[in-house]
Amino acid sequence: MSPTKGNMTMDDVAADISAYIAEQSEDRYRLIVGSDSQPHLARQSTLFVTAIVVHRVGKGARFYILKRPYKRPIPLRQRIFMEASMALEIVHELEKALGPHRVALPIEVHLDVGEDGETKALIKDLIGWVTQSGYLPKIKPESFGASKVADRYSKS
Repeated sequence: MSPTKGNMTMDDVAADISAYIAEQSEDRYRLIVGSDSQPHLARQSTLFVTAIVVHRVGKGARFYILKRPYKRPIPLRQRIFMEASMALEIVHELEKALGPHRVALPIEVHLDVGEDGETKALIKDLIGWVTQSGYLPKIKPESFGASKVADRYSKS
């Protein structure tokens, strides 16, 4: 889903990213995928949100989100690994959809973990997983795709 264009398929997202880059092709771009989750205890559920961000460095960004509700609360450690898994799944789908558009940017996977807090112990495993998958991992405070964009929509 695009906040401005509504529901989109992954092919629509890829075409939109390609058009966005073509508007100012001389600029530098970052392609970012990150996930966040939020337990909703009152509803006994967990909402996962994955964000795709196309950052036109120094000149703004465009983003898309995918919401996935689960009908039960999920413990923190499991949620963090599910967030990473969902981000990597979307990265694979996005790369496949971008292929025909000849958009080949390095992809950053933003992880909602940091040196402070309960997730510190998970950093090494998650960074290794993302790196071995062929992508550039980012953690807090550099992981705004997960900790800011996806986070904003996971609270709804």
